[in-house]
Amino acid sequence: MRLLIVDDESPARERLRRLLEEIEDCEVVGEADNGEQALATCGELRPDVVLLDVRMPGLSGIQIARHIDSLEDPPAVIFTTAYDQYAVEAFETEAVGYLLKPVRKEKLAHALRHASRISPNRLVKVAESARLDHRREQICARLGETLKLIPLADIYYFNADQKYVTVRHKGGESLIDESLKALAEEFAPDFVRIHRNALIAEKYISAVERTDSGQYVVRVRECGDVLEVSRRHASELLRRIRGESH
Repeated sequence: MRLLIVDDESPARERLRRLLEEIEDCEVVGEADNGEQALATCGELRPDVVLLDVRMPGLSGIQIARHIDSLEDPPAVIFTTAYDQYAVEAFETEAVGYLLKPVRKEKLAHALRHASRISPNRLVKVAESARLDHRREQICARLGETLKLIPLADIYYFNADQKYVTVRHKGGESLIDESLKALAEEFAPDFVRIHRNALIAEKYISAVERTDSGQYVVRVRECGDVLEVSRRHASELLRRIRGESH
């Protein structure tokens, strides 16, 4: 079993490494002390299991786990946490693997035997119940076996086309395998639905115009794209835009 240890505290990583050396059939293939490093290492080394600290600066363990799920063959995740009643209750309710710090060898061995993948929906529920911020500040796009983080602040709009969603951002375009509905729920109210296939960052709307045929369109600030507005979503869009001017 190939393992990746992710924790921002060096002593915690060292303790886990020592314990894993005493457990048969375990190999530590890498360590990371922050979220971005964890994602890069995960894509490169492709571990079977990630031991992941819940509370870290920047990306939280929950957010990292959601990004890891974007990999084609994602590893199992076991969270490690100092005692926090909300986190523990959330993990137990959603049947998510976790270890209390300081981690014990027997508990670690048991968790490894029962490690399994965690769906993004369950991770959101854990975050909400544990009173952790589950709204991401980046979107994760997969490029082969590497993961690219796109800051939410750089995203102009999301456009759905059959199975995939295209993210139009300052660095170009990227494909993600997420539903527009879930994105709209997570990133409201900063993003507004203008079409069943399109979700745009309100701050990047430069103008809403009506064509000769009566069709509303949105002009996107900076990138210059023009997006169609459906009749269904036009009234809500206009209400929000007019509300900004007061």
